Amino acid sequence: TRTESGTLGYGDPVPVRASGTGTLTWIAAEGATVMRGEPLLKVDELPIFALYGAVPMYRALGNGMVGADVRQLQENLVELGYAEIAIDGIYAQSTTAAVLAWQADLGLVQTGMVEPGQVVFTPGPVRIAEHVAGVGDLLGSDRAHILTYTDTTRIATVALNVVDQALAVEGGAVTVTLPDERTVAGVIAKVGTVVTEEEFEVTVAIADQAALGTLQAAPVDVDFVNATRADVLTVPVAALLALAEGGYGVEIVEDNTTRIVAVKTGMFADGRVEVSGEAIAEGMMVGVPR
Repeated sequence: TRTESGTLGYGDPVPVRASGTGTLTWIAAEGATVMRGEPLLKVDELPIFALYGAVPMYRALGNGMVGADVRQLQENLVELGYAEIAIDGIYAQSTTAAVLAWQADLGLVQTGMVEPGQVVFTPGPVRIAEHVAGVGDLLGSDRAHILTYTDTTRIATVALNVVDQALAVEGGAVTVTLPDERTVAGVIAKVGTVVTEEEFEVTVAIADQAALGTLQAAPVDVDFVNATRADVLTVPVAALLALAEGGYGVEIVEDNTTRIVAVKTGMFADGRVEVSGEAIAEGMMVGVPR
């Protein structure tokens, strides 16, 4: 394996910008998780809700419109339980009716349309990372940042040298060592593009979030698999004996007797060494110095 230094955190923050004018009257707390249909902030006491989707809210949506943004709005309405409508990307009368019901339940003005200042599409549940603006701030038309959010799960990021690209294979298993020396399993989730002339970023997903405890951000070590040898015999490195005639051997223990046999060594890893030779076989006991 190869050990590289990394950072534990929630990934790169994404900004949420003002889409209109008014006074900022409320922001979800830093560190809070905002789910589908919940407010991220309020402007003039009117909430701006989080909905899930990849297409940003770039236009007002209303009857007769067609597009991927309409489809993801329909998906959200169905998930929120407002209607069993066709998810076809066409803003027909059934979609208008679902939006009217959604607006009525939230105490909003019932227009049947969804405006850019009413929702923000996020990739999924998000964690509020930082308040950039403060309650009471006046929002202008310059689309200033109000807050930033991140994913809700912690990841490890590692900057690898470009010459080490062979270490970073999406789906590859790695081991993450935390500051208290505990280890957790990780999987290479993303191999980024080159961020400098010499380095590129690797993202490691960690399934067991509970094992991370209360750590929010911390330096970590990440062990990458450098090479693998399958179906080989191994012994502890300490079992190797230097032979007078050159090379290495191991002490075989059998029936209260011992004998030295020559072996050929291969890969060294994790305190063990690959060995081969005609005089050794799986299951043999070898002597190790105390």
